[in-house]
Amino acid sequence: MKKVFIITGEYSGDMHGSKVAELLKKELPDIVIEGIGGENLKNAGVKLFCDHTKMAGFGLSFEMIVNHLMLEKKVADYLLNEFKPDLVLCIDYGTFNLRVAKRLKGHGIKVFHYIPPQVWASRKWRIKGIKKFVDKVLCIFPFEEDMYKEYGIDVHYCGHPLIKQLQNKADRTEFFNKHGLDTKRPLVSVFPGSRPLELKFLAKTLIEGAKQLQKKHPELQFCISHAPSLSDNVFDKYVKDTDFKIIKGENQALLSVSDSLILASGTVALEAALYKVPMIIGYRGPWILYLAYLMFRCIKQVSLPNIVTGEDIVPELIQAKFTKHNICYETERLLYDKKYRAEVIEKLEHVKNKLSDKYSAQEVANCIVDALK
Repeated sequence: MKKVFIITGEYSGDMHGSKVAELLKKELPDIVIEGIGGENLKNAGVKLFCDHTKMAGFGLSFEMIVNHLMLEKKVADYLLNEFKPDLVLCIDYGTFNLRVAKRLKGHGIKVFHYIPPQVWASRKWRIKGIKKFVDKVLCIFPFEEDMYKEYGIDVHYCGHPLIKQLQNKADRTEFFNKHGLDTKRPLVSVFPGSRPLELKFLAKTLIEGAKQLQKKHPELQFCISHAPSLSDNVFDKYVKDTDFKIIKGENQALLSVSDSLILASGTVALEAALYKVPMIIGYRGPWILYLAYLMFRCIKQVSLPNIVTGEDIVPELIQAKFTKHNICYETERLLYDKKYRAEVIEKLEHVKNKLSDKYSAQEVANCIVDALK
């Protein structure tokens, strides 16, 4: 009987991990899988060591850092002394997962990292830790494979999970009727992020930009996406001063039926690109971290559609450029400059063309089964 432990840190990892768990159970019916995750892993039959509420509080405060380190030690102790898995599958969430991998090194437990840290974007020296503590990297972008091979790291290109897991575009009329939206009016949707720290730095300005847009163009209607990983108490604190419609847990459907999007930087931008919906990307953090990022970044772009294609398709409003006026202006262009809008939509088609049509979760499951056998 083989045992696997899956570590995820947020909703997207939980979703990707659940697909892998389901496939592993088909291949190895007697396999035992435990992990850290949410409802998706739980519904896939994975026994949860803890859920994402233990992970969501991580940030910059002393208390959060201490909690982070305590959980990291608790997980490693459980794996080494009680569960004793044959293999640990780390999914995304690089800092936490690499520190757990470090604690497991030398104890006979294989560590695979699916959706590894984006070392090609910044802090490339982290690849040394990956080489030292991770047995196999399961990457999702084609350009990552050659990079890891250059460092002598065992790597397998799995393809991006969104290619096969992305929901079909929702029926616009049905979605609008369900949520009381007007099918004759354009829809602009705001995605302020899936972590408390993102809401703290981004939500107010994103919403202010949308309000300015609404004031200038009353024909528009607006929705705010409530990420399922955020509790109502946390989310409501940052959106209480708006009357925009809030939609929870239907991220991909909302993306697919919107006319334009105002997004926090992240995987959501890649999802939007695959739906070919014009968007702007906004991001701001503490200045000291931003300055550190400027020192250690390897590429200048921050949004995945731009990075994958090597083109400046999506407007990026970062740090000082992240203002309500710029959000309003760039969204106006996407909605009302017909030539510009058509060009953006055409270029978004290039994103999917750059990615493989592999079934990523199946590739991961196959690698794990091979390793276990």
